[in-house]
Amino acid sequence: MTELDVQKYLTNLVANHKVLLFMKVNKSFPQCGFSAAVVEVLKRHGVPFETINVLQDAGVRDGIKQFSSWPTIPQLYINGEFIGGCDIVREMDANGELADKLKAAVSVAS
Repeated sequence: MTELDVQKYLTNLVANHKVLLFMKVNKSFPQCGFSAAVVEVLKRHGVPFETINVLQDAGVRDGIKQFSSWPTIPQLYINGEFIGGCDIVREMDANGELADKLKAAVSVAS
């Protein structure tokens, strides 16, 4: 895929999933501690979420970093909005912001 194809693909993914996590491998078998930590936070909230394994495609792995202007993986998107990586997700979880965003995503999906 060209860079433009990757960006279109990423735009489509983000637009079509209420809660989407770009991570290393998947929610059943995370391959890094940061990805595992975000998966655990999301599971605690009990909302459905999809994952994209960035290790399967170097174009997607590099492309998502350009897409978000964020240099690291994992990356969480809720309702099409880039939320952040592990530290930001943990901080938002601790202060209640994440729960609010997830509730809004679930209510939009219903």
